[in-house]
Amino acid sequence: MPPMPMTRPFDEDHPHEECGIFGIFNVADGAARTALGLHALQHRGQEAAGVVTFDGRQFHVHRGLGHVADNFGSEEVIRKLPGASAIGHNRYATTGETVLRNVQPLFAEFAFGGLAIAHNGNLTNAYAIRRGLVRRGCLFQSTTDTEVIIHLIATSPFSDVVDRVIDALKQVEGAYSLVALTQDALIGVRDPLGVRPLLLGRLGEGHILASESCALDINGAEFVRDVEPGELVVLRDGRVDSLKPFHRHPARFCIFEYIYFARPDSQVEGRNVYEVRKRIGAELARESHIPADLVVPVPDSGVPAAMGYAEEARIPFEFGIVRNHYVGRTFIEPTDHIRHLGVKLKHNANRGQLKGKCVILVDDSIVRGTTSKKIVEMVRSAGAKEVHLRISSPPTTHSCFYGIDTPSRAELIAAQNDVPAIARMIGADSLSFISIDGLYRALGEAGRDHRRPQFCDACFSGDYPIALTDFDGGSTARQLSLLAAED
Repeated sequence: MPPMPMTRPFDEDHPHEECGIFGIFNVADGAARTALGLHALQHRGQEAAGVVTFDGRQFHVHRGLGHVADNFGSEEVIRKLPGASAIGHNRYATTGETVLRNVQPLFAEFAFGGLAIAHNGNLTNAYAIRRGLVRRGCLFQSTTDTEVIIHLIATSPFSDVVDRVIDALKQVEGAYSLVALTQDALIGVRDPLGVRPLLLGRLGEGHILASESCALDINGAEFVRDVEPGELVVLRDGRVDSLKPFHRHPARFCIFEYIYFARPDSQVEGRNVYEVRKRIGAELARESHIPADLVVPVPDSGVPAAMGYAEEARIPFEFGIVRNHYVGRTFIEPTDHIRHLGVKLKHNANRGQLKGKCVILVDDSIVRGTTSKKIVEMVRSAGAKEVHLRISSPPTTHSCFYGIDTPSRAELIAAQNDVPAIARMIGADSLSFISIDGLYRALGEAGRDHRRPQFCDACFSGDYPIALTDFDGGSTARQLSLLAAED
């Protein structure tokens, strides 16, 4: 099967989230509600989407490659997914091909009945566990780390399904939030450090689990609370049962959710993402502002931080770059030549605002530096007198192994160069990143507690809070959302 076209071939300077998850229990039109939730979470995964429902007698499954609307935009598909309970998944493939066998939710029949599972994150010992399971005779149908959980549930000695899930998760390492649907319950769980998000909502007499609150808003549901790190919730019979089966650890929520991944209109871990991004921009201005004529965001992810920067610096905010929102999927193969032109397909300089101006560009991150270089060139070609780049995250110096697609350290420009060198490479008159303490201050902390950091910031600090069993020092290995072939 040929590989899927890349859905974001021109976003080389941004990391990519792996997926979004959604679950609903005891709400009419479960499939339609789930499709709405996945649509709101489309930014978290654009390679594939899937929904599993239960109608009181049997499970129904529909999965497909592409966007949610491509797969669940017709009434015919929704009619084939009856039931008041459902889970759904948006997938972003981190390595290799996106193929249908890897699209979630995964479903299996067990002695206790059917179970579907959808997972956001990355297991850091999945390959080691998988090899052991294969030696025991387990037959894998996909190459996702999520299927490891399925087999651990199947081989668990416990009889109760919740106990089986707990037993399986006690054997895995990594960052994860997951939802699982059985014949009589919806289960949601976060890893003990709470790296990946998951929240609980209420809709009438039913409940919803989702990666972000925007998936509740689109359904008209009420936000109840975040699922706590290391918490397992069981929704059934109109109640929510909460279990804390894992050893307690200090929470280490992914700080990049606030910088880039979450939708700005979402509420995440008690913070409004839009307001956090504005505060990050304000802190960035306090740390690194220089005289300039205007502040210009790199749309769309740089907009709130640029607004905060402009307010703090008291200089005009202008859309000096306009984004073409119809280049989510390119209509041409992303060859090297087209990649070079790609930034012009996605962004265009607003010459009337830029000509003759000293411009501060605000973006959220630099990964390889390729896109940043092209954007700086584009702004300068539009007549800008000076171009100063300000980044609302610290330098990305380490790969992520917890569910974010990042290159190896050898490909990370900030891992190989200091800030002045990066500025020269991308052609900016100056370059500044927010400091890691400044980022923490924007999140309402006094600064980073270096003895016990409040967030997972491994991509900036190299401080990995969860063991990297499958990886050789965490420096060159890719994360195993698609596992290597067995020996």
